[in-house]
Amino acid sequence: MTWARKYFFALTCTLLFNDAFLNTTVPKKPHIIIILADDLGWNDVSFHGSSQIPTPNIDALAYNGLILNQHYVQALCTPSRSALMTGKYPIHIGMQHGVILEGEPWGLPLTEKLLPQYLKEAGYATHAIGKWHLGFFREVYTPTFRGFDSHYGYWQGLQDYYDHSCKATFEPYQGLDMRHNMQVDNKTIGIYSTDLYTEAAINVIAEHNKSKPMFLYLAHLAVHAGNTYEPFQAPDEEVAKFLDISDPERRTYAGMVSRLDESVGNVIAALRKHGMLENSIVLFMADNGAPSFGIHSNKGSNHPLRGMKSTPWDGGMRGVAAIWSPWLKQTQKVSSELFHISDWLPTLCAAAGIEINDTSLDGVNQWDVLTKGAKTKRSEILHNIDNVDNPQKYYAALRVDDLKYVAGTDNNGQSDEWYGDTDNEIDKYSPKEVLYSKAGITFNALKTKLQIKQKHAADPKTNSSDALRTILTDEKILELREFARVRCNYDNKGAHCNSTVKPCLFNITDDPCEQNNLAESQTDLLKQLEDKLAIYKSTMVPPGNKPFDKRADPARWNNIWVPWYDELDKQKAIETMRLHKPLLSPTTVIYHFSCAWRIEINDTSLDGVNQWDVLTKGAKTKRSEILHNIDNVDNPQKYYAALRVDDLKYVAGW
Repeated sequence: MTWARKYFFALTCTLLFNDAFLNTTVPKKPHIIIILADDLGWNDVSFHGSSQIPTPNIDALAYNGLILNQHYVQALCTPSRSALMTGKYPIHIGMQHGVILEGEPWGLPLTEKLLPQYLKEAGYATHAIGKWHLGFFREVYTPTFRGFDSHYGYWQGLQDYYDHSCKATFEPYQGLDMRHNMQVDNKTIGIYSTDLYTEAAINVIAEHNKSKPMFLYLAHLAVHAGNTYEPFQAPDEEVAKFLDISDPERRTYAGMVSRLDESVGNVIAALRKHGMLENSIVLFMADNGAPSFGIHSNKGSNHPLRGMKSTPWDGGMRGVAAIWSPWLKQTQKVSSELFHISDWLPTLCAAAGIEINDTSLDGVNQWDVLTKGAKTKRSEILHNIDNVDNPQKYYAALRVDDLKYVAGTDNNGQSDEWYGDTDNEIDKYSPKEVLYSKAGITFNALKTKLQIKQKHAADPKTNSSDALRTILTDEKILELREFARVRCNYDNKGAHCNSTVKPCLFNITDDPCEQNNLAESQTDLLKQLEDKLAIYKSTMVPPGNKPFDKRADPARWNNIWVPWYDELDKQKAIETMRLHKPLLSPTTVIYHFSCAWRIEINDTSLDGVNQWDVLTKGAKTKRSEILHNIDNVDNPQKYYAALRVDDLKYVAGW
């Protein structure tokens, strides 16, 4: 299939964003849609210059909106998602080390207030679809207990694309991980995950009560690898589009990206169909760079950036990102403003009119940057500090203005080079071929007629920014594509850096591929960044990681991943009831199991007594009496009453 045919599927959509803008009646609270891709490589979207895997729907969103070319995330899934949800650096919430592996009993601290909680308090309907990866060993750590009205998806870091099981990364345990809210869903086995989550998102949009604003968090499995025994999975018809790619694994990965791109187009089209697009903020981004090789490799490409997922280099942390909204000050533009994933909580809350007074946030409110063209207040990003107590594995990375400091590394330095396809391997189609035809889902969702644009431009009452929403031309797309492309000078790499030996310093603006180490020539600047890093170190909290708990093994729980700490508590409670037989009544049993499930009850009219500590801690019972019943008070012939107090029982009547 030629590039022109691939773009025929999706590049007509360019004008639907214009149509949405020109017909906008701006509400006080916009719909907010975050589409999060998992492990997507910098070089695996065509708006960054690659011609190997066309992403016309994602491109349409980017070209009609704002390409965020300096958008930084964390280097791994769990830390990135924790920063997105809390607006804080992972070092400040104990999420800086690795990810939550399948049987580890920890999660995003319950003391943190999350983005959906802020939005829900402001009247939003909040929905999560897809991946969670922020803890599930107890139910209170799962999405519907953390601010989401609904969740459809999985709690772990990955799953099989078809049977939706998750195999533990370093253990032999495997089980189903698929939920509709708290209910296990085993009816979707055989349905491709990307399609499943797309359909769920479309249904949420279709069923949404338009009187309320909506927050939709669509966190795709794509393009993360599946289970280790079959990591590359895509529908045959998608893989068949990329027969020109010789590497069969890379070819399947291209199919995974292509299906993700189609999903973006279908979600945009659904928003348009149901009259919500013109009131929306749509943010597309990756959670980290691609793992080009190694554990859970997906054969993604971060070319030409250095490093990959899990590393302190830009290949791991400079993420694909674009935003579209009718509120943006400038569109059809590549932004070089510095963004961090933690910025989205305060930024989106500002868009929703929510005032946040939490001074502990690390995220910066960038709403005025996006909507008024203001200068960003962010001048630095702490990429991460990890393994402070282990010099062999320690690493830290910090960016201040144009400078980036790197000390130490991850994976023993085995992921510190430049990986992925090169320019010569990816540019198999001419730009004109790429742009020859504009047709498809996203561009159709954004389409308007030229005369509508001209009418608004001629109307003196129309906001001037409306009139500037011009139809994209081939030349404009090529211009944006060229601006968004990162180029490196591989013939002149400069002073080599080995961060495992000494700290390194780069001018990341002039040297985006981290080739020329300035540490020896700019010692004063190096010292300034080290002093700033020391301040961040002083604010760190210990990582919250816990050892793998084999009691999480799905084989114990009907081959399903469950909140096993809650299940163990229930088992213990049942066993204690059998052995000790404390004084109970039916009302007590209801109260007792409510407490076992971590439900707080403030109803003072209850007669039941909370016996949870009696069952689980051996505490003294608070119940000393039971009223068995009182009946027929007005009929002395049939009246009866029964009461127990401590060891005594009173009976009157019958």
